[in-house]
Amino acid sequence: MLPAMEPHPVSTSQQIAAIRRFNRFYTSTIGTLEEGLLKSALSLAEARVLYEIASRNQPTASEIANELNLDMGYLSRILRTFTARKLISRKTSSSDGRQTLLSLTPAGRKEFAALDGRSSQQVQQMIEHLNANQQRQLIGSMSSIESLLNPTATAASSQPYILRSHRAGDMGWIVERHGALYAQEYGWNEHFEALVARIVADFITGYKPKRERCWIAERDGERLGCIFLVKHPEQADVAKLRLLLVEPSARGLGLGKALVNECVSFARTAGYKKITLWTQSILTSAHHIYQQAGFKLVHEAPHHSFGVDLIEQTWDLKLNGR
Repeated sequence: MLPAMEPHPVSTSQQIAAIRRFNRFYTSTIGTLEEGLLKSALSLAEARVLYEIASRNQPTASEIANELNLDMGYLSRILRTFTARKLISRKTSSSDGRQTLLSLTPAGRKEFAALDGRSSQQVQQMIEHLNANQQRQLIGSMSSIESLLNPTATAASSQPYILRSHRAGDMGWIVERHGALYAQEYGWNEHFEALVARIVADFITGYKPKRERCWIAERDGERLGCIFLVKHPEQADVAKLRLLLVEPSARGLGLGKALVNECVSFARTAGYKKITLWTQSILTSAHHIYQQAGFKLVHEAPHHSFGVDLIEQTWDLKLNGR
C-alpha cells in the first residue's frame, strides 16, 4: 500500500497571486470598476452608504461609519453630496441633540429602489445558469470566505443560509410548521393553524409582487424559517409583517433578525410609510427582534384565542421618520 501523499505546499507569493486573481475576477463580474455602479450616478462607496441609510431606522453618521469602516471626513463629503442631490434628509435626535438622524427623501427612495432592483437582477443573472446544488455550494463558499477573513465573527453567525422567495410547496410547509411548533411550545390548538392557512391562502390569491413578499430561509435544501410582508387591507401606505417563524434547530443564527430586516428594507423600497404587526405577549424572543429593528409597542389587551388566555400586542414601525 502506497503511503499517503502530503499536499504540495503553496508559497505565500502563490497564495497572494491567487487571491488577487479572484479579486480581479469578482470586481469585474459585479461591475465595481465602472464609473457609475450598476448604471447609476453613484460610486460603490456612495451606493453602500445609501443602502445603509435605506435599510436602517434613521441611523446616525457614526453608525454608518462604524459599519462600513469609513473615515468620517470621507463619509461627510458623501452625505453633503446626497443632501445637495436631495436624496437624504437630516434631523436632530430628540434624545441626543449632538446626533443627527438620517433618512431617505422620496427621491432617495426612488434612487435606492432602482439601484436595489438592478443589483438583485444582476445577481439573479449571475447564478441562474447554476443548479440548486451549485447555488448552495456558491453561498457556502462565500460564507467560508467571510468567516475565515473575519475571525471575530461567532460560529453561529457564520453558518450559511439563504433567503429566497416562495415557491411551490412552501405554503403547505408554513401552515404545518406553525401549527406543530405553536402547539408544542405554547399549547395552541388547531384554530391557530387554521388562521395561518387563511393568511397564506389570501397571500397567494391576492399576491402583489411589487408590494408584497414572502421570504423562506433555507440551508442545504432544508427550510429554516419564513416571514411575510403584505399590504394592509384598509391603508395603502401601511404594510403588515406576518408569520415570522424560525425553526428550533436554526435559533441562534441571527435568522429572525435577518428576516425582519429584509421586510423592513423591502417596505421602504416599496414606499410604505409604516409597518404594523400583531403578536402575543408571550413571544418574547420575537419582541427583542422587533425592538432591535425599531418597532414600538402601541397596544395590548387580554383575549382568549387558540384555546388559551393571551395578551395581544400591536407593534408599529414608522419608516423614514414619518
